[in-house]
Amino acid sequence: MEDFDTLGMFEALDSQRRERGFSWPAAARAIWEQSSELNERRGDHPISPATLTGMARRGDTTCQHALFVLRWLGRSPESFMPDAGARARERPLPSAGADRRLRWTLKKLHAALDEQRRERGLTWAQLADELGCTTSQLTGIRTARFAISMVLAMRIVRWLERPAADFVYVARW
Repeated sequence: MEDFDTLGMFEALDSQRRERGFSWPAAARAIWEQSSELNERRGDHPISPATLTGMARRGDTTCQHALFVLRWLGRSPESFMPDAGARARERPLPSAGADRRLRWTLKKLHAALDEQRRERGLTWAQLADELGCTTSQLTGIRTARFAISMVLAMRIVRWLERPAADFVYVARW
């Protein structure tokens, strides 16, 4: 199984940035301003240009940061999955206005993962081996405060045979 193509998402982002004539700081502002009303109300720390450019270097990003970029690109996570099976389960991400942002529901992702793990009779260690991660990366999703790796999130979604949109909601935070 091939992973979520973080580099492909970065290249799509860079292409869109160049088409719009944006510098990296301007692109980061534009991406952040998708939720301008929410940001103003919350006084949140804006997305950094280094967060965007670092995706290419790291080959990954957090699942929450990926949603900012995917929203700006108007694409689903599955559109950056190389295997046809993942793309076949593709469903658009929810729409969010300027007063909201997209967020992964990590507790729901963990619950679905745990339920399916039990149904398949797997231990956490066996599942971690299947997904190419550590046991603590999987069990820690239940208590993760903000985010996990986008690559791991999409490995899980693919393993569950569900669209990523099942685990993404429109948030007021």
